[in-house]
Amino acid sequence: MYFQHSPRLWSEHPGLVAGVLSASGIDASPAPDLSPYFATAKERLGSSSESDLPEIQAWRRAFASMGLKPTQYRCASEALLRRFRKESTLPRLHPLVDLCNAISLAFAVPVAALDLSKITGDLEVRHATGDESYLTFGGDIEHPAPDEVIFADGAGRSHARRWTNRQSGLSVVRDTTTDVLIVAEGLHDTAAEDVPRLIETVAKELAAHWGTSPEPAILSHASPRFTVHS
Repeated sequence: MYFQHSPRLWSEHPGLVAGVLSASGIDASPAPDLSPYFATAKERLGSSSESDLPEIQAWRRAFASMGLKPTQYRCASEALLRRFRKESTLPRLHPLVDLCNAISLAFAVPVAALDLSKITGDLEVRHATGDESYLTFGGDIEHPAPDEVIFADGAGRSHARRWTNRQSGLSVVRDTTTDVLIVAEGLHDTAAEDVPRLIETVAKELAAHWGTSPEPAILSHASPRFTVHS
């Protein structure tokens, strides 16, 4: 299978930097030490609100350009930072998800972790046609509106809504998950330096903690496709 962003999305958001990796051999072993990532996030939030961070401001502009109210629909990293600022911690979900959330906090960049076994065919970040289905975490089926940016697979299922706003309950990482796709996307001015560092950080943690050999890549308008090798 392959993962990519549509040509239209690259055209509408030329500043996009997307990092992606696939990995096998994931299990529910306890997560590595997350405290350094929490400390970085706490330091960044110490002198400002999450909405002041350039990474978050860039996503707010993108959401506004898509007709979404940025304070109603937040990118995943802003939602995590907001919760962390209020509670000084995050709920524990799955070791890999906890790791990705902690790294997302530190970089203020949205990070998605998807169970590859739940994805049918290829996965593309594109505008919805209105025919796709989306499974909520509560078990309800929704249908993204036409032109909404989604993660769509070959079966017409949406694995994320409003781009980086919310993932699907279908491909969430669970204790039974072994093969994953991890995607990080930035739109801010220094994304070309930050996103590769983020993906490298994730890859190193996966190799050290789960003994995997991740396959990382940085996508661009000229080279938009990442092939997941079985």
